[in-house]
Amino acid sequence: MGDAAVRSPRMPPAWFVHTAWRVHRALYRVRRFLWTPASKRGWGALRLTTLGRRTGRQRSVIVGYLEDGTDLVTLAMNGLEEGHPSWWLDLEAHPDAVVRLAHQGPRPVRARQATGEERDRLWQRWVAVDPSHDVHAARRTTEIAVIVLAPQDGLDGLGS
Repeated sequence: MGDAAVRSPRMPPAWFVHTAWRVHRALYRVRRFLWTPASKRGWGALRLTTLGRRTGRQRSVIVGYLEDGTDLVTLAMNGLEEGHPSWWLDLEAHPDAVVRLAHQGPRPVRARQATGEERDRLWQRWVAVDPSHDVHAARRTTEIAVIVLAPQDGLDGLGS
């Protein structure tokens, strides 16, 4: 087989991706069964609560994460569309946030974007979990930001 036989995965329409995330968030609120620790399959899902950059109100989103020592690492993919997701823009304005992992209480974190060798290393960890990340990244003109959520012991995260 030549290169012509290798095709990139077909992407669902944007309306489907957005609807799936809305359903996911609704199910999360009703039952936390969608949470899985990172150790189960190489990555997990967490609830991230940020402060809105314009409103100052709390906003929550569910994102995938990897563990990197005491840090949690996520990708600002914007549902596979161009640009950065609102939650990352919110974190750029207000880097203090709170995460909730399966069967754990709130955990204050400070967000930052990984750069250079750290970004390359963490990106490769995500690609090892799901090789399609390279395919998705190649389709975008905006680089997918790799976000590090570092613990903040003794702080309440939001509002401090």
